[in-house]
Amino acid sequence: MSGAHPFLVTSLFLCLISISTLHPTHSKPNGGFSLKLIPRDSPESPLYPGNLTVVERIQRMIKFTEARAHNLDLISSSNYSTIEPNNLSLIRDGFFYMVQVGIGTPVEFQFLLMDTGGGLIWTQCEPCINCYPQTKTHIFVPSQSSTYRRLPCDHPLCHGDLPLYKCVNDECVYNIGYGGGSSTRGVVSFETFTFPLDATRTIDNIIFGCSNDNRNIQFSLRGVISGIMGLSLSPDSLVSQLADQTQRRFSYCLVPFTEAQMQPSVLRFGDTIPLPSSNVYTTPFVTPGGSHYYHLNLLDISVGMRPLMFPPGTFTARIGFSGGFFIDSGALISQLDQNLVNRRNVYREVMRAFQNHYDSFHLQRLGRVPEGFPLCYKYPPEFNQFASLTYQLEGGNYVVDPKYANFYNTQAGYFCVAMMPGTGKSILGAWHQQNMRVTYNGAINSLQFSTETCANDHP
Repeated sequence: MSGAHPFLVTSLFLCLISISTLHPTHSKPNGGFSLKLIPRDSPESPLYPGNLTVVERIQRMIKFTEARAHNLDLISSSNYSTIEPNNLSLIRDGFFYMVQVGIGTPVEFQFLLMDTGGGLIWTQCEPCINCYPQTKTHIFVPSQSSTYRRLPCDHPLCHGDLPLYKCVNDECVYNIGYGGGSSTRGVVSFETFTFPLDATRTIDNIIFGCSNDNRNIQFSLRGVISGIMGLSLSPDSLVSQLADQTQRRFSYCLVPFTEAQMQPSVLRFGDTIPLPSSNVYTTPFVTPGGSHYYHLNLLDISVGMRPLMFPPGTFTARIGFSGGFFIDSGALISQLDQNLVNRRNVYREVMRAFQNHYDSFHLQRLGRVPEGFPLCYKYPPEFNQFASLTYQLEGGNYVVDPKYANFYNTQAGYFCVAMMPGTGKSILGAWHQQNMRVTYNGAINSLQFSTETCANDHP
């Protein structure tokens, strides 16, 4: 499968391969389970950078957002044969949240980066052809696990007219590209997974990738990240494989980033997802050909109470993974497309609407600020006319409270509009998901959302 479109390759077969071909079994009755969703800047993270100031934390978030956007741009291109030296950090900086899972029998605990745009779950495996440093945790050794077995070549995911994987020398193998020349290769396998928040909860026969050939991948200088946990619409993602147990549902509620110390959130599956405490809105997923990201039908955008009246089709995905609007927790700061669509520059018009709003109060515009946001103002302590942002989605309005539509440096007495320019696509990032219960409900092919105090969501 080398040369196939990375990230997108597995979704090409979403409608062609039935999820019923995947048969994980479990040690407890059907229901759900939870994982601790750890931001990399949390004290609970193995990548914890130390006690950062809020400004330093926001600077890092912008850096991660830019890296994620660069990765997506590389995916959109057709040249994956070379990698620039400064692209080595793109994989590392393109992910922000991680989970800890147990793999095998006896169990080995590993940290995996969460990716709502990825499919196959994979971890590094011995014996290595090419492995990146993993010094703080053991690289998984399948020969030492009594529950490990390889996916047979006659499995529907590896056999037929349009399989996800390829059979080579009687082994079902994969080759996933991440843009810029980064890739992981290995053997598709079955294994037992254990989830630490549910101490006795294990699920057998989960399909995962045993990666022993990883090129130009550098997740962590500390050697603690072993792979990726994919949660996309692809049939080999964790949420798709566990459809019978979880009704294809997973959910999180992101604790605000500006807390003194970033708290972990809880990633919930199935029946562990709480009922919403306030009005819940539902908007359908739209699936442009070749993409397994969670695209949404964005109709218009409002700043404050003013709709900007973008024409129909402005946010429709186009051929070649360009355009469109999707939700992605890996993109920390939301981005709006700055390319011309229907002769409209979405990013520029939204930012101009914010600027017009704040200029009407004669606030002092600032130039460059340490955080790196482009539109910032000084404000007096009594000022409270901050603008909200509304994504007008099919089925309901996703309203971003002014508290999260803007970033506030209260110590220095200024605020900024929390938005970045996108190149060819628009993304609902994690900053605009703070204190929002977000549920990916595959049972009804929709995203559900409602406001919630996420610090109260405990394991």
